[in-house]
Amino acid sequence: MIQSTLYRQISDVPVGWPEAALLFFRSTLEMRGIRSADDFLLEYRKAAERLELRDVEPAPKTVEGWIYEGRKPQRVFRPVIVEMLGYNLEQLWSEAQEGHTPRSVPVAGASQNQFLADAGLDLNEMKRTGAMAVRRAKDFLLGADHERVGDDTLGLLDDEVRRLVAEYPRVPLSAIWPDLLETQDQVFRLLEGGRVRPSQLRDLNFAGAVLSFLVAKGFNDMEDPAEAMTMTRVAAACARDAEHPGLIALTHGLKSLIAYWAQKPTDAHHYASAGAETAANLTGTVGLWLLGLQARAAAVLGDEETVRVANQQAADRRERVALDDLDELGGLFTYAPEKQLYYAVESEALLGHGSSRLGAQAEKAVLDFENPDAPYWAFGDLAGAQCNLALVRLFGGDVDGAAAAVRPVLDLPPSHRNNGIVVSAMRVRNSLTAGPIRTAVAAVDLRAEIESFPASRPALPRG
Repeated sequence: MIQSTLYRQISDVPVGWPEAALLFFRSTLEMRGIRSADDFLLEYRKAAERLELRDVEPAPKTVEGWIYEGRKPQRVFRPVIVEMLGYNLEQLWSEAQEGHTPRSVPVAGASQNQFLADAGLDLNEMKRTGAMAVRRAKDFLLGADHERVGDDTLGLLDDEVRRLVAEYPRVPLSAIWPDLLETQDQVFRLLEGGRVRPSQLRDLNFAGAVLSFLVAKGFNDMEDPAEAMTMTRVAAACARDAEHPGLIALTHGLKSLIAYWAQKPTDAHHYASAGAETAANLTGTVGLWLLGLQARAAAVLGDEETVRVANQQAADRRERVALDDLDELGGLFTYAPEKQLYYAVESEALLGHGSSRLGAQAEKAVLDFENPDAPYWAFGDLAGAQCNLALVRLFGGDVDGAAAAVRPVLDLPPSHRNNGIVVSAMRVRNSLTAGPIRTAVAAVDLRAEIESFPASRPALPRG
């Protein structure tokens, strides 16, 4: 472990404070030459100014508690600390490892190349610091068009929107949440600033709808349906201003999705049906997604006929699909055949079906999502398909097969355990309490293992 000199060098450390394991936060401060609460606050104020935050300054004693006692900062201070040091809270409040060189800054007049060599920075660290410079340059460009928004600014935002859309299904929410909120704020500031030409309004409103859709989905993943629904209404307003029927239909679908995971199947079915009407004449895959949402909600309500009809309509429409601009965007804005199968299997599993035919379809749905390089891959869809396979096997009386299916879900790191995945796992757990299998030793053991799954899930970052 790195031996810190910071603790020994600050003379005003109260006697009797325990020196806990050295945090990466503290060793990072030491490498930056920050050796007192006053030093810390000087850099903190600069970071707060960059974020345009006011009245969020901690007291010196609070800073000392962070440094010496390992206390985690309150939520209000965290964005400034992340901006100041360039690491997220999880990294900063992890134990510093031997041989790990924290990020530091060169002393005045030193050669930058010499600094990089002396500090032992690897290529990943250099790319990270370079990315920070790109972010600063992007901020400059976004603020440079004082009189009128330029094409470079819109191109920059378009690139960022596409990146966030592509990454959302593939990475933990915490990895992109700050960038997502920042980009949404930039779009709204441009719309509010009065510097937009009429020809640019549609594109900016389209971007606002897409970003608000992703933010709403993020709140849903964090099990906050009220905030998710509010942000969905913002997305719908932007979609209407963009005069984009596909996006308007998608917001109906998102409302259905939020209600579905909030255990409100009647609302979920209502929103999906309204969206299906809006998308009736659209050629892209949004109409198929709404039918899939309709089938899943009907399944929770026990309406087998609606499940059958909706799934058949989706299968028939698949043959006539002509991909549109939303499908070209990808991510959550397209509904691949593999995802359609996953939804169809889920609707059947929710009805309690466990035939060998459905079992084969459930296995195929899992296999379809096992290649992370596939353009439609999403870790949430893979986990959902695995839970569905476990349900189908349980309804077929195969407890051991169900355990094998759900095992990868239970092994997911906490950062990936979003609301939908936890609810899906708990469905498997609930199915283990009914029927003759409930007393089987394997069922009892699996039930206990699943029960610990959500309990060990830390809260995802909330804005």
